[in-house]
Amino acid sequence: MRLRPVEEFRVERDQLIETVAAQLGLGRRLALVAGTEDGTVCRVVYVFLGSAGERAEVSLRVPRDDAWVPSLAGLSYQAGRFERELHDLYGIVAHDHPQPYRLVRHAHWPTGFYPLLDGAVTPAAFDAKVGFPFMEVAGKGVYEIPVGPVHAGLIEPGHFRFSVVGETIVRMYQRLYFVHRGVEKLFIGREVSDGVELAERISGDTAIGHNLAYLLAVEDAVGIEIGPRAALIRALLLELERLYNHIADLGALANDAGFGIANSHAGRLRETLLRHNALLTGHRLLRGALHLGGAELLAEPDLPLVASVAAEVAELAEIATSHSLVANRLNTTAVLPTDQAQRLGVLGYVARGSGVAIDARADQPFVDLGPEFRVVTRLDGDVRARFDVRAEEVAVSAKLVADLAGRIAAAPTEAAKRLPLLTHTVAGLGVVEAWRGTLVHRVEIGPGGVLKRVKVVDPSFLTWPGLPVALNDVIVPDFPLANKSFNCSYAGNDL
Repeated sequence: MRLRPVEEFRVERDQLIETVAAQLGLGRRLALVAGTEDGTVCRVVYVFLGSAGERAEVSLRVPRDDAWVPSLAGLSYQAGRFERELHDLYGIVAHDHPQPYRLVRHAHWPTGFYPLLDGAVTPAAFDAKVGFPFMEVAGKGVYEIPVGPVHAGLIEPGHFRFSVVGETIVRMYQRLYFVHRGVEKLFIGREVSDGVELAERISGDTAIGHNLAYLLAVEDAVGIEIGPRAALIRALLLELERLYNHIADLGALANDAGFGIANSHAGRLRETLLRHNALLTGHRLLRGALHLGGAELLAEPDLPLVASVAAEVAELAEIATSHSLVANRLNTTAVLPTDQAQRLGVLGYVARGSGVAIDARADQPFVDLGPEFRVVTRLDGDVRARFDVRAEEVAVSAKLVADLAGRIAAAPTEAAKRLPLLTHTVAGLGVVEAWRGTLVHRVEIGPGGVLKRVKVVDPSFLTWPGLPVALNDVIVPDFPLANKSFNCSYAGNDL
């Protein structure tokens, strides 16, 4: 399926707000903001996606020694977060930003250190004495509960600061970016083929999602059109990744509601799919199956196995939600209203659980999924809604796997595609509905096929801000349940 060309707008600083307002007025959403350093000039690129496949880029050049842009935070909440990230990584200031505070770099990072600038060297020392500034809630009976950044179990670091009256959360402040790994800088200078392994490892549970977005961006940049068979295999692997992750989440949600036996069965079903993944691709997390211009399977999918897993998941979900104690924990807990979900720009099952039908498989498709595909939504916006969306998406994905497998079997084999010889810099965009939500990569490739810039926006970057809103008036014991219902990625966020 050929994607629509990107509409390009090159503007000056005094034209930016008007141009962006026009894009938002067309119903398009701000999906990505990327900074780039070109010698003495910095470039900022704003990417907009529409619900009918539209793509637009607004770009702005500013001098390195006068690096500022007008803030768009008054037009878009997402823009405000992107601008804070842009300042932390490149030192580009958003003038008149309502919250000009650090986001990616914590306060103990040295002032004036911007890690993505050319020649930036990691500081030898950090100021360990710098405190943790946050808004304190005062009043009779208010107390604080700090959680993390080090947690029990294997989850990655994140700090949550609760202001509480009795058991009720008045305000929750979250602090992420404890493991900023410099992923985007690691791409720079690599050959395109060497970027595949790095993309697969951005977030371990989203190997297909990130790798596919990266490859689609590269193919868009250099003009490689993938064949029908490769596109179908890619779509199938994306659904298999969605299946095993959704099943794990369903079990974990039941477990946090005190129904541990459901979690045990979900773990068994997830393990069944992981072993199936290994047979198909040689790796339990589906690594190694995608490559530039194509995709390959080592075996045919076991469709009876996938169907039986989906049937068991449906039965497990019904048993869990029919239990009065589980239902009491899930229903009306951690509600994210539809208007808040839209304003914050959350994605994936969190958005769809609040009635926002955003799904790149429908909005930005790279393959026709046929009649078996539909966007699953719920209206209540609570933990139960996010549980139900996942459960129903398991059923939809299982049907898609069966349909895609049949179409793959009938599709002819395709010749391998090669990267063309590049003599100038090209740019491309990759958009994928990963299991957590819409994931976007933008690449710039220089002469000789060397990566000059790779910007990654995991859906978690846009969904994390919805968690504190959903926790308003929630009791502290329900925080793990609410947090798991969002299940945002630390690794995908802390690039």
